[in-house]
Amino acid sequence: MTAEMVAPSWMHEQITAEQYDSWSEEQCAGVEIVDGMVVVSPSVSKRHNRLARILANALDAAAGPDWNADTDFDVRLQDVPLTNRRPDVVVYRAETIDITPTRPEHVLLVAEVVSPGSETTDRIVKVDQYAKAGIAFYWRIEQTATGVPLAYTYVLDPATRAYRDGDVFTGVVKVAAPFPVEIDLGRI
Repeated sequence: MTAEMVAPSWMHEQITAEQYDSWSEEQCAGVEIVDGMVVVSPSVSKRHNRLARILANALDAAAGPDWNADTDFDVRLQDVPLTNRRPDVVVYRAETIDITPTRPEHVLLVAEVVSPGSETTDRIVKVDQYAKAGIAFYWRIEQTATGVPLAYTYVLDPATRAYRDGDVFTGVVKVAAPFPVEIDLGRI
């Protein structure tokens, strides 16, 4: 069996921003682009989707009219080589809702819900990429065996373009920045 029988050729070649922008929504769903190469994301669980939705809904309600919180769309971190990430939750400027691609300067916060298969990427790789892109806040939500999620928060140090550790929350996230919000992630 050849690689071509398993995946189409466009998944084995470096692509440009222009090529990616010409793809259909179906081609873009469930993939990220890292250094021009397609990375297929593993399927996520219902628990993962529920955590992301609860988080996005609470952030959207707390954000006021200037910010929106949504799930499942690309953030273009760089054009060359192309790097698009698809965070589980994105808080972005409301006036940029129709601007595509969404750029780091439009984004205030990204959150990743860690799943089996995404641990290293969410804990190490994406943290560095989001920081280098200048996104002010990064949250990582860990699913636990007890069903009570842990939320790790990080704040960007603009001078070093690296995140410094923020607070860690169990079950309920209560923060003042980037805006006051209390989110009960409960027992999922």
